[in-house]
Amino acid sequence: MIVSYGIAVGYALFLWWFSTGVILYLDKRPEHTYPWSLAGGTLALVIAFGALVWSRDMGTVAGAYVGFTAGVVIWGWMEMSYFMGFITGPRKLPCPENCHGWQRFRLALSTSLYHELVIVAAAGLMLWLTWGAVNAVGTWTYLILWLMRWSAKLNLFLGVPNLNEDWLPERIRFLTSYLAKRPMNLLFPVSVSVATVIMCLLVDTAVELPAGSFTGVALMLAATLLALAILEHWFLVLPLTDGALWRWALGAGAENGADTETTAHRVQQASPGGDGGAGPVAATRRTTQRMVSPQPTAVFPEPDYESATLRAPGGLSVTPST
Repeated sequence: MIVSYGIAVGYALFLWWFSTGVILYLDKRPEHTYPWSLAGGTLALVIAFGALVWSRDMGTVAGAYVGFTAGVVIWGWMEMSYFMGFITGPRKLPCPENCHGWQRFRLALSTSLYHELVIVAAAGLMLWLTWGAVNAVGTWTYLILWLMRWSAKLNLFLGVPNLNEDWLPERIRFLTSYLAKRPMNLLFPVSVSVATVIMCLLVDTAVELPAGSFTGVALMLAATLLALAILEHWFLVLPLTDGALWRWALGAGAENGADTETTAHRVQQASPGGDGGAGPVAATRRTTQRMVSPQPTAVFPEPDYESATLRAPGGLSVTPST
């Protein structure tokens, strides 16, 4: 039992860590690589749906692993299509100033409405493909990731200390203007507590089943994934950083020229023919204008070196609107 469940926990940990790192790596690459990345992801998506259908009648440990992997890969495509900006929502502007309550929620939802509809459609397709089948591990894996992602999004909207805005590609960086930075919100303890109770029930049920059984391994895979989602929630509020887990992926942008392309994108937005929106775009424009605009020549009196105080030029700090 210990060996079989240990392998299940280790596999879920590795797949979560590796798949997250791959998505972060691809997101940090220059934007002209995004269509190729999504094309490769779409091929993996088709294979994952094929594996889901192929394994739905496999009530074996191998079938549980195949279904679990398929569910993670399908969800990975959803993440890629969103963070690369291919499927988001009708609104692609920062949150207006003095926007609060339900209005801010409605506008925030409109930034990802199309993506949420695609997620629902994929969930419906997976339920249809595995309804009544022996092996529905892939579908349950997808649903766990979806529900915990919604929990994380709501907590980010209501307010947490760590927004991880640096993880977002430039083209969707405006989403941070809909998030709130606060020490805590009332939803966080509820969402973490409910998820923890469910995880404990899954583990308790798994250990009571025969060692190496299909159901036991499936429950352990699901429980491990749920535990990792709970850990990601804690990373939102604790003075810790999870970036060290994917340093190899997060550092890929600078090595592949993403910083150069991002700078060019910002200069284009700041040019007279660029977007005239508010928020981070306007702040970028002001920064760029201060960098490239010729400064007027002024004549100053001879300074008093004994009493003068040297002061460094002030910089501009761009902080997401809360």
